[in-house]
Amino acid sequence: MKLLYRLGYYLAGFSVGLIFLAFIFSGKKTSCNYGPSARVKNDLLQKTIQISSDLQSRYPQLNDSTLRTYMEKGSIDFSKSKTKLDSCRVYFIELEEETSSFLEVANCKKQVKVLNLQRP
Repeated sequence: MKLLYRLGYYLAGFSVGLIFLAFIFSGKKTSCNYGPSARVKNDLLQKTIQISSDLQSRYPQLNDSTLRTYMEKGSIDFSKSKTKLDSCRVYFIELEEETSSFLEVANCKKQVKVLNLQRP
């Protein structure tokens, strides 16, 4: 069989497979979170957020959407996090690299508890 015929059969099958995958995954919220930081962020963002009253009194403008933005944009520092706990794992999220602002959250089974927040 000639090389052009082989290439044609390959491209035809490949294009049919792409169309098939486009129909299967259209409209679904599929994501590929391979890194540990991306998986933790995805898990944190899917749960409800509980803010302590002490933290709410220090930062009255703090709400659910700003905390979700901090979790999305921040980078998780696993060296400062306590990931070996059984009940609720504590994650240390650095908000900005040039300042010393951070967010410390406890990832429990059904909710995320905000333990500490430091902003400039």
